[in-house]
Amino acid sequence: MNAVTDQAAVPPLEALERALQEERRALLEHDVDALLSSTQAKLVALREVESQPLGNEATARVSALSELNRANSVLLARRRREVTWALRHLGRVDATGVYDAGGQAGTRPQARCLGVG
Repeated sequence: MNAVTDQAAVPPLEALERALQEERRALLEHDVDALLSSTQAKLVALREVESQPLGNEATARVSALSELNRANSVLLARRRREVTWALRHLGRVDATGVYDAGGQAGTRPQARCLGVG
């Protein structure tokens, strides 16, 4: 069974919490496949939560899940900075900065020669 079908029998807020916890685990363990799977499960659960009216008692839980999502976002940003740093030091240039906000080609990436052979 995959994460999306597992959520069918689980209340929407519970499914969202599970997906966020799995996303956090995937980020901490650098598990790309689990990250992709948990992100898909999170989106499915979030659509389900948004489609149903929530009572006042769910407000605190939604706030806690929002904080967990923000914490995951911080971890994801950290991982992205690590990858960008590694690519830069390997002579690769991150795609950001190649196009401006209007979608027009901006500065061209500069390749760096790591050795002469």
